[in-house]
Formats: sequence, C-alpha cells, structure tokens
Amino acid sequence: MLLFSAAMANKSSSLLDTRVIYCGDNLEQLKKLPDACVDLIYIDPPFNSNRNYEVFWGETKEKRAFEDRHESTRAYIDYMRPRCVLLSRVLKKTGSFYYHCDWHASHYVKVMLDQIFGENNFQNEIVWKRSSAHSDSKRYGANHDTVFFYTGGGNSWTWNKEFTPYDPDYLEQNYRYKDETGRKFRVSDMTANKPGGDVSYEWTTPDGKKVTPYKGRYWAYSKEKMKKMEEAGLLYYRTTGMPMLKHYIDEMPGVPVQTFWDDIKPVISGSEERLGYPTQKPLALLERIIKCSSNPDDIVLDAFCGCGTALVAAQKLKRQWIGIDISPTACRVMAKRLRDVCGIRDDVELVKTGRGFVVQDLPKTEEELRKYPPFEFENWAVLALGGIRNRSQVGDKGIDGRIFPVSALDNVKRPEADELDLQEAFLPLQVKQKDKAGRPDIDAFETAMRRAKCDKGIFVCFDYTADALREIDRFFREENRLIIPLTVKTIINQEVGMIAAAYWTKKAEMCAR
Repeated sequence: MLLFSAAMANKSSSLLDTRVIYCGDNLEQLKKLPDACVDLIYIDPPFNSNRNYEVFWGETKEKRAFEDRHESTRAYIDYMRPRCVLLSRVLKKTGSFYYHCDWHASHYVKVMLDQIFGENNFQNEIVWKRSSAHSDSKRYGANHDTVFFYTGGGNSWTWNKEFTPYDPDYLEQNYRYKDETGRKFRVSDMTANKPGGDVSYEWTTPDGKKVTPYKGRYWAYSKEKMKKMEEAGLLYYRTTGMPMLKHYIDEMPGVPVQTFWDDIKPVISGSEERLGYPTQKPLALLERIIKCSSNPDDIVLDAFCGCGTALVAAQKLKRQWIGIDISPTACRVMAKRLRDVCGIRDDVELVKTGRGFVVQDLPKTEEELRKYPPFEFENWAVLALGGIRNRSQVGDKGIDGRIFPVSALDNVKRPEADELDLQEAFLPLQVKQKDKAGRPDIDAFETAMRRAKCDKGIFVCFDYTADALREIDRFFREENRLIIPLTVKTIINQEVGMIAAAYWTKKAEMCAR
C-alpha cells in the first residue's frame, strides 16, 4: 500500500507506508494492507459502532443506557467482527493485539476474539482502573476498563518485561539492612531443595566457621560461584555463620507488571494532556503497552485512533505507526497533537525521509467538497458525522444515513426487509450538495421522518434559505419533531458539537414557553 514513489528512510517495511493517518472507514482501509505486516495493534473502539458518535454528542449529552442491551450489543459485535477479522489478517505471527473496552460488551468481545484470534492465543485480561471510587445508586461502582491481550499465533512474540515501583511499605519491611556505604538491601536463602551438581560442600566463613546447608537441603550455587559472590561483597552472614545473598534496592527493577493496573491515572479535567476529546486515554497507558509488545522501528497500528494517543506514544518511543479514524474531526485533532507534542510536521516530502507524517483522504475546504460527485459527497457527510450509510443510494426514501445514539428510546422503528433485524433507535440523516437547501428540501425530509417514525433528524448542506429555517421551526412547534440544520462549514471547522448543543438548548427553551 505504498503511496509515495520515492524511497523512504527509517521504514521497517517495504510493503506499506508508515507515519500515515488515514481518514475513512477502517473496514475499507484495512483491506488495502498486506497480510502479516503489523507488529502491534491497539484499538479502543467506542461501544456503539463508531467513535464519531462520541465526538458529535459528547459524553455529558448522552448516557450509555439501554432498555434492550442485547440488541445494542449485537449491533456492536456485528460492526466489530469484520474489522477484527481484517486486523487478525494484518497482524504478524510474532505480533500482539490489544482490544480496549468496558463493561458494556467485554464478555461478548472476548468470545468474538477467541473465535477470530484463537483461544490459545489469548494471553491476558488486563484490568485498568480508569476512575476513582464513585457511588452508583443500586449497584457496585463501575470504575475499570478491560484490555484483552492476544498474540498472532506464532510460537514466540515480542515481549519486553516492564516493572512498577515497589510499594513503600514493602520496602520498609524487607530492605532493612544497610552496608557500610549506606546502601539498603534485603537477603535471601542460598539453599535449595534439590541437588544440582557439587552443592553439598562445606563452606568456610570469613571468621573461620564451617557451615553446611540445613538438614535435607543443598547449596543453591556451586562453590566456585559462591566464592565469586563473596569477592563481590554479595554475601551477608548471620550470627550462625549461614551465608545469605544480598539484593540491593538500587539494583532491583521493581515489580513485574501484573494484570491489574491502578498506577496509571485517567485523563481528567485537570490533566495536562487533556484535549477535551471524549474517552481520551492517558499517554502512559499506551506507552506501557507499546514498550511491552514492540521494539524500536516496529509498526504500530491503531484503527480507531481518535485523538491519537497511541500514535503519539509510538512516535515518542521511536516506533513506526499507522492510524485510521473515520472522523475528519478526530484526524485533525491528532494531526495537531503530533505537531504540538512530537514536533513533527504533516508534510509528504518529510515523510519520505522519516521526519514527518501525512494525513490521507481528509477534505480540507468547501471548494474541494463542492467538486465531489454527489454520492461521494453524501458518503463524506454521513461518515464525518459518525453515521452509517444507506445501503441503497437510489430509492433511499429520503434518508441518506443513520446515526445510532445509545439512548433515544422514543425513536424506535421496525427494520425494513433489507435491514439488520434490530429494534434500534437511530437519527435519520439527509444530505444535499446544494448552495442553499430550500423549503421543498425540508418538506421532503419531514415526510421521510414521519414515515420512519423518527422525532429527531439531521440535515446537511452548504447553507439554508430563510424559508427552510422557518419550516424547521414550524415542524418543531407543531409536530414536536426536531431537525438540526448543519452546514458543511460547521463540520469542517469541528463545530458540530457546539452547534448541536446550541440547537438543543434553543428548542428546549421553546418547549418551556
């Protein structure tokens, strides 16, 4: 999948380009990658099908609450399964795969991943404490995420052991000795249960005492090795003369990382790295995963990269990387973050020399979008808002796409014969590649909303006539159905959430009168 004709420096693969952010549906983008080309994959997919929904509405606007959780979970698994199949295909046999999720669907995700990656390739279920304790009214407080760790199917895989600091109480209790220089150490037994060579000898202490192992035990080291340890000052003698092995605190790496991670703090309102991006994960979390499961110049892939935390971590740790996200807003956010945090520029020429990055397939101006073919423009708008495109581009009954929020339970409809058999709420989306949408365009969308029994919908075009906006207001006042009129400029300028929130507020005020 090479995009750049010139030879590129600092590339770990001649089969594909790295330091690239692809803006688009990862289902399509992953199909273009060659088999077994990636060393490490990390994904943090949003629960309800796509990350843009989270960006569009914001976590404080919509809560993850379902009356029929099974149907919503099934839709999510149906969405993720083909993508995970492709991710399995591009993962090297020696590679590692991490799937970050929460309690909503983790059990279903585990079953799906066992089927795709193989039960024998499952290595760990990691629990990350993502928030401090909080009180849920009638259940235990849910304050953790789950990360499933699989490997690519080979007999070995990249593994670099990481350590966490010792608990202060542990150090206080165990490192109680000091040598003449003040260095703290603990001691351990130098005997073993089973013999292994010349390990039954008599040992002479510096003051001339003769000692042998305890009854029924043997020395754990040969006499020659014991002498070398004594010469290095690593032996500590008890009053009985029994030698013990010194372990200096300043030479110990720490505790090997376990499966419960409570030492990495979440990104909260006061965090220095906070971008205001929903579900943003801390950089330290991704740095730990990347350090453990990859080496410098290995290729790291994040197919739901959101605000780009995995890409920033990979860049800082001198890995090659590829990012994919369906949201143009997210791609702009991560591009700015790479510029600001990593000090690299989005420049094709610099990518060729391994000193920059590039964002692919990201429309940047209204002029570019005006030149798009109609159906391509329609697809851009639907995907930019985190929607799912209509299967039929002709005869779509006035609905070009659907956005599936996680709580709009008054908006349920029965599926058509060719639709997924889910009783799932959705917001209809209509797109017009027009300078100004008029009253007739709004009338047609209103008819489509009535037919679909939807009370909320979204309309996208370049601008609106005064008649169109008046009709939107009338539709709400008289039928209590809400249309949010978005412009292309609003989407490009990353102002969708702000505009939508303002419109909700305006309509709420109208209802209160």
